Amino acid sequence: MLRLLRSSAVTAGCTAALGLGLVLAAGAPASAHTPRTDPNDRYTAEEIHHFLEGFYGNHGPRPWEREHLVSEQLKERADHNPGYDVLLCAQNTPKRIDIGEVTTAQSAGVGWATVTAHWRGRPATTSSFTAYVDLDGSRPMELLDVDCATPED
Repeated sequence: MLRLLRSSAVTAGCTAALGLGLVLAAGAPASAHTPRTDPNDRYTAEEIHHFLEGFYGNHGPRPWEREHLVSEQLKERADHNPGYDVLLCAQNTPKRIDIGEVTTAQSAGVGWATVTAHWRGRPATTSSFTAYVDLDGSRPMELLDVDCATPED
């Protein structure tokens, strides 16, 4: 009998927790799940900066980002360059990554930023490259291309 009461109490508690979760999710504003694009349905510089920070993280993109947040063209380029990380323009894992200011070109439909990788060593070194993102807010944001040439200041 005690086992039945305990089981019923656990079931009731789980059901209540699930119900509360559904109520909280239903009460969340729609904007919490919708990207904030500009009036022309294009991603903003702020959104692109946030995307690139999340994509690159501290040490480079993880397998999930590489699979789901990269254009097919860039994935193919990466596949054709074994031993070289096309997305980082490097062969090693950086100590830290910084994302610079984002520029958007509405007419070209892209935004870009300089990505700076900081490397271990004595002396410590850095390298920079440019990452490009599609501005079209009707599609999920993804990394379109990477230019490994050092950006001009």
